[in-house]
Amino acid sequence: MNARQEKTSPGRTAGGGVGSGSGAGTTGGGAGAELTGRGTAGGGAGAELTGAGTTGGGAAAELTGAGRATRPAPKSRRGIRTRAALLAAARTVFEADGFVDARISDITRTAGVASGSFYTHFDSKEEIFAAVVEQVREEMLHPHVRARAGSGDPRDWIAAANREYLRSYRRNARLMAVLEQVSRVDPHFAALRAERASAFIERNAALIRDLQERGLVTRRLDARVTALALSSMVSKVAYLVFVEGERIELDTLLETLDWIWCNALQLPETRGRATSSDRI
Repeated sequence: MNARQEKTSPGRTAGGGVGSGSGAGTTGGGAGAELTGRGTAGGGAGAELTGAGTTGGGAAAELTGAGRATRPAPKSRRGIRTRAALLAAARTVFEADGFVDARISDITRTAGVASGSFYTHFDSKEEIFAAVVEQVREEMLHPHVRARAGSGDPRDWIAAANREYLRSYRRNARLMAVLEQVSRVDPHFAALRAERASAFIERNAALIRDLQERGLVTRRLDARVTALALSSMVSKVAYLVFVEGERIELDTLLETLDWIWCNALQLPETRGRATSSDRI
């Protein structure tokens, strides 16, 4: 399937009107950011390319909210299978019903396990939702973009990160809508999202600083403010397209975001570069 055939096909909103939100604080991002704006989650070249920091891991990086630790992952094969089944079922239920209306009984029934099995692995609906979100976050981080881009050109890194991030966002659009919902009602998730936002923005700023040190980006730009501004743009557009239903073809979206990102940094053009459409 080529880029022109690959429509953005917006994700359905979940949980009764989540998609009608403004997008502020939604999961989004792009070439310059894993997380954008105040408490906005996302993905893109900046966080994937700098190599600074770690991506975390485990059930919501072993957190279900600001500072709330989860129990250790199971070690037996049966325990691992049961936990995986619960996570898959939870995602299905959250996407269908939203966070507020999702019930633990629906999760266990969908997973085909006894109700008591849930509490062997998770303490609450909040904890399993955090674990589901962490799975998606790991997917959307798409590390090692520089290597996969097959180029030493920062423009290609940015384009590759935008492409992978937007595709991932599209696959996970319904869960992104639910994350918007739960962040409104659970202060722990709002705080966790804000903490992650700050960390990722710093990583994105590190990419810009790296380019400044190479003489490719003017030092007149404040690296952190620039990362925040560009990332917020990509985050908002991703939310509008994939959650709220703004219809834009993927190649058009990529060409535009890549152009704005690279030209905002005034990155020098490299002869013979393929267009975003050629690289999709």
